[in-house]
Amino acid sequence: MAWALKLPLADEVIESGLVQDFDASLSGIGQELGAGAYSMSDVLALPIFKQEESSLPPDNENEILPFQYVLCAATSPAVKLHDETLTYLNQGQSYEIRMLDNRKLGELPEINGKLVKSIFRVVFHDRRLQYTEHQQLEGWKWNRPGDRILDIDIPMSVGIIDPRANPTQLNTVEFLWDPAKRTSVFIQVHCISTEFTMRKHGGEKGVPFRVQIDTFKENENGEYTEHLHSASCQIKVFKPKGADRKQKTDREKMEKRTPHEKEKYQPSYETTILTECSPWPEITYVNNSPSPGFNSSHSSFSLGEGNGSPNHQPEPPPPVTDNLLPTTTPQEAQQWLHRNRFSTFTRLFTNFSGADLLKLTRDDVIQICGPADGIRLFNALKGRMVRPRLTIYVCQESLQLREQQQQQQQPQQKHEDGDSNGTFFVYHAIYLEELTAVELTEKIAQLFSISPRQISQIYKQGPTGIHVLISDEMIQNFQEEACFILDTMKETNDSYHIILK
Repeated sequence: MAWALKLPLADEVIESGLVQDFDASLSGIGQELGAGAYSMSDVLALPIFKQEESSLPPDNENEILPFQYVLCAATSPAVKLHDETLTYLNQGQSYEIRMLDNRKLGELPEINGKLVKSIFRVVFHDRRLQYTEHQQLEGWKWNRPGDRILDIDIPMSVGIIDPRANPTQLNTVEFLWDPAKRTSVFIQVHCISTEFTMRKHGGEKGVPFRVQIDTFKENENGEYTEHLHSASCQIKVFKPKGADRKQKTDREKMEKRTPHEKEKYQPSYETTILTECSPWPEITYVNNSPSPGFNSSHSSFSLGEGNGSPNHQPEPPPPVTDNLLPTTTPQEAQQWLHRNRFSTFTRLFTNFSGADLLKLTRDDVIQICGPADGIRLFNALKGRMVRPRLTIYVCQESLQLREQQQQQQQPQQKHEDGDSNGTFFVYHAIYLEELTAVELTEKIAQLFSISPRQISQIYKQGPTGIHVLISDEMIQNFQEEACFILDTMKETNDSYHIILK
C-alpha cells in the first residue's frame, strides 16, 4: 500500500519539473520569435525539445524508420547536450556496423524475401571541404597511391552479399543484404583527420568526417535505385591507438569538471546510433581532363589562338543553381530542403513557402535550427557562394609573344586604352581553396584539358631568371589577383614543365 502511494508523489514531482521547464522554454521562444509566429507542434520540433519529443507518439506510422544502423564504437563524453555525437576511430581498424531491420509487421511488404542494397560513404562533415571534395580526394590519392579511404573487412562481416568497391570512388563501398537475416559489416577507414588540415605543423586539430549509409530497394527493372532510408554519424579518425588516447583524454577532462558543468554534456555511450539524414546526392564532376590515373591523348596544349579565346576546350556548362525563390510552393520548398540536406527540419517547415522561408532573419533560423545548421540554412536561403581563398590570373607566353610580333610588324596608332589594333591579352582566372601545389597543378591541367600527371613540375621565375620550385608555402604567400605568364617546356612522353613568370 505504501509503495502504491509513492508513485503518484514521484510522478507529481517529475511532472511539475517538466511543466516548469517547458513553460520557461516556451516563454523564451515567444520573446525571440514573436507571439503567434509558430504553432505548438512547430515549437515541439525545435532542437531544445528533442528528448521530450522522442517520447511523444509519431503523427503517422510512416515516420517510423525502417532500418537502424549501429556503429560499435563509443561516443565522446566531451560533446554538449543537443549537439551531434562524435565518435573516434583508429586508422585501419575494423569496426562493426550492425544493420537492423526496424520495420513493424506489414511495413514495406514489397521487400519481404528480397535483398536491398546499402552504399557506405566516408565524406567530409565541414561544408568548406564538401565544396572541394573531388580535389581533396584526388590529392589524397596522389599521396597514397594504391590505397583506399574506405574498405570492407569481408572475412569478419556477416550476411553481406556481392560486396563491391569502385576503384574510382575511394571513399565508397556497397553490398546487398537481406533485412530478415542478421547482417553486420566491418569497415576500415584508412585516412586520418589531420591529412586534410590546412597547415601541418604538428598539434593541429583534425577535420571531422561522416559515415553515411544509403539503402535502396529494387525497381521494376531490377535496379537498386528506389531510396528507402539514409543515416549518418560524425567521426574523427586517428593514427593507430590514437582514438583510444583521445577518448581517455576526454574522459579525464570530464572527470575534472564540476557536477554542474557535467550536466551540460552528453554521457559517453558504448555504441553510436546513426541518425536519419538526406540521401547523399550523386554528383557528377565537370572535369574535361582525364583522371590522374589515365594517360592523356593530347601531345601539346594551348590556352588559345588569335585573340586568346580558348580552344581544344569546350565551354563549361553554366553552374547549376538551386536557389529558393519567393514563388516556391510549400511542396517545392520541402523538396528543396531535402536536396540541400535539411531533412530534419522538413516537419518544422511543413507549411512554409519560399517567401516564408526567405523572410526569416539570421537570428530566427539559428534559434529554430541551432547554430551550426542555422547558419548553413541561412546561407543556403540567401544563395551565398563561398569565396575562394586566392584568385590568380594566367596567360600563356606564346600568345603574348605572337601578339607582340604582330604589333611590331603592323604598327598603328594606339587606342586610348593603350592597346594596338584593339587587341588585348586574355587571362584565365584560377580559384584556389586549399592553397597547395597539388591543387594548382589540377587547376592548370584543367585549363589545358590535360591530365595533371602530364605536368611534371611547376616553377616560379625568381630573381635573375632562376626557377624556384612551387611549394605550398609559396602559394600561400601569393598576392591576391596576382598575374602570371605561363611558359611551357615539353619533355618526353607528353609531359611538361610549367614556369610562372
